[in-house]
Amino acid sequence: MKFGVGQSVRRTEDPRLVTGAGVFTDDVNLEDQLYAAFYRSPYAHARLKSIRLEAARAAPDVVAVYTGVELVSLGALPCRAQLTDARGDPCFIPRRPTLAEDKVQFVGQAIVAVVAESRQAARDAVELVDVDFEPLHPVVSLESSVADAAPILHEELGHNVCVHFERGDAEEVSNAMGGAAHIVSISVINNRVVPTPLEPRVSVASYSEGKFTLYNPSQGAVAQQGVLSRSIFNIEPEDIRVISGDTGGGFGVRGEVHPETVVCLYAARELQRPVKWCGDRSEMFLADSHGRDNVSTATVALDTDGIMLALKIETVANLGAFCSAVGPFVPTMGGGRVVGTVYRSPHIYHSVRCVFTNTMPVAAYRGAGRPEAAYLMERLMERAAEETGIESRELRRRNFIREEDLPYMNLAGIPIRSGAFAETMDLALARAEWETFDVRRQASVVRDKLRGIGFGCYVESSGGGPEEEARVSIAGDGNVEITVGTYSHGQGHATTFAQIAHERLGVNIDRIRLIQGDTREVRFGGGTGGSRSSQMGGIAVLRAADGVIEHGKPIAAELLQGDEEVVSFQGGLYRIDDRTVTLEEVAKAALQPQFGGELTHTYRYNRGEGYTFPNGCHVAEVEIDQDTGVVEVVRYTAVDDCGRVINPLLAEGQVQGGVVQGIGQAMLEHVVYDDMGQLLTGSFMDYAMPRATHIPWIDVSFNEVLEPSNELGVKGIGEGGACGAPPAIVHAVLNALARSGVSSIDMPLTSERVWRALNRGP
Repeated sequence: MKFGVGQSVRRTEDPRLVTGAGVFTDDVNLEDQLYAAFYRSPYAHARLKSIRLEAARAAPDVVAVYTGVELVSLGALPCRAQLTDARGDPCFIPRRPTLAEDKVQFVGQAIVAVVAESRQAARDAVELVDVDFEPLHPVVSLESSVADAAPILHEELGHNVCVHFERGDAEEVSNAMGGAAHIVSISVINNRVVPTPLEPRVSVASYSEGKFTLYNPSQGAVAQQGVLSRSIFNIEPEDIRVISGDTGGGFGVRGEVHPETVVCLYAARELQRPVKWCGDRSEMFLADSHGRDNVSTATVALDTDGIMLALKIETVANLGAFCSAVGPFVPTMGGGRVVGTVYRSPHIYHSVRCVFTNTMPVAAYRGAGRPEAAYLMERLMERAAEETGIESRELRRRNFIREEDLPYMNLAGIPIRSGAFAETMDLALARAEWETFDVRRQASVVRDKLRGIGFGCYVESSGGGPEEEARVSIAGDGNVEITVGTYSHGQGHATTFAQIAHERLGVNIDRIRLIQGDTREVRFGGGTGGSRSSQMGGIAVLRAADGVIEHGKPIAAELLQGDEEVVSFQGGLYRIDDRTVTLEEVAKAALQPQFGGELTHTYRYNRGEGYTFPNGCHVAEVEIDQDTGVVEVVRYTAVDDCGRVINPLLAEGQVQGGVVQGIGQAMLEHVVYDDMGQLLTGSFMDYAMPRATHIPWIDVSFNEVLEPSNELGVKGIGEGGACGAPPAIVHAVLNALARSGVSSIDMPLTSERVWRALNRGP
């Protein structure tokens, strides 16, 4: 089929977007709307002694000013992570108010909201807010958070450890390490990053006749509706309509409800006028949740042949000042689903201490724990190869999960059912021309450059959220509507879901329309995150399409004057012997009173047996200028196994996007706070995002190992690039620096950091 599964169909949504016909939330303006602005804390840790608002309230065009006192009746911003420690005690979830109440816990925390007739008037009035602070000692670093006599963020807890998460038997691992021929350890930093989607956050809220309407970019309108109705406003979900229009990137930050959205809704209800807020880029550095930020030590025991005997991983993870919507889940359960990654170990112990600091809360960021796990494991395997003298490719080959090991039960108790990990590595190395690297290295030497090559393997998990729903409807004119609970913010769902429906229904994709992101139309759905859309939403679409076909069979039988039991369907035609009727004709007939109405079917898919495990191997080559330390990525090769590839063109784009974010973290991006908790990287003047000049052509190909747990055979592809890129880049740089005696370096590999490593010497 021209537009079926497996075809590289161009995105059907692109002509509208690239010609300026997109409708993003900032394009939404309601009649008589007001504008909100926020006074944010200049301190990382301080008590609020008094707040003087007289001047702000008296400022021109100001309509209302709110503090935490006015909003105290609202529920706290929730955390969905329900974790326990080894004793079964729950993690500590501190109350996170919409506006600060008694004290502030990080620079940028919203304290006062001003609502005015214009955006500028609101911003001007914010400058007139006068807050008297009692500064407190901040806790900024992971080390200081758990130090003796450390300042306590949440007095009711009494310390700064949210939870100590453990899996596996520490004593068993210790005993297994006792007789090992090799014990290898490494400590690595996973640096803090800011999501920085192209579109800043925006909220437009209105209230009429007892019901809210919210325009808000998200990763799933239904999920936001649930949080706002049940956790914040204590109302029925149908009393708040959430509309997510075109959305310029997600990366995790769109997956939760933020304080500014809550304030807009509250003010709209109180003032009976629409309220809009649009953050600028600098504000987003202060107000968007951050990602990553942990320090890990990994130890592996190997026998004389380099076979893993035991693995111990210990992490201290920074949650920031509060638990975000997924807070402690990311470094524990999120990363914990892939501990050990593509390697088999008979004994594993996994420990994560999640701690509070006076910094912006940390949430999901592309991969949400799995890139961190992959980076740590690959750095450990590379170090093990160095210390055992076993070539790195061979060491990995000896320890890969093998075909005969499948299904392989990992530490999280989730079976990995498919994957050809050694084969995928071999394909990547061959495509990257690994064996001829020395020729290219010598060419670089002639130009006085250091050249290095490195690779990284990964496995991640997709399919978050146990259920997803899709509805497929055929109108009387033959046009098809697909209503889904997932949400596309750049992935191309309108195209891929249409391809799946086309495969089953035989309807041209230009007659298929995707409905998403509006809770008036979409009543159930987990949104998009964790690379779940193809596995969860795609299968729901597939089965809903099958349901539509079955719905139409008795109608087709009536039209064909035959028995329903012998009706078949293929390529858009119902058939009995040599007699046929089209899907469109059946859909039109369905509207007749005797057939009961529109040809439609809703299917709610339950993933049942669990997650799928996309995997891959990425290879990077770099050149380094010895005088400046500038690193240039000159070649990049990715071979990924995401099961069946629905649309190779879009899957390639997903890999490339993830790789770019991985390169950003590996080489450029780094959130920096000073000792007083002041954000030093609060704009693009200080926070380096990758540009086109930093990115080579990313050569992407796929090793399609079909997933047996679903009929599409899909796994997921959205986050693999962010898993594979950091270890590949770091290993390539270390390979280039090895002859200078450099054996360790932490991300980001800025020119200064590389130059210092080169000039430190052996």
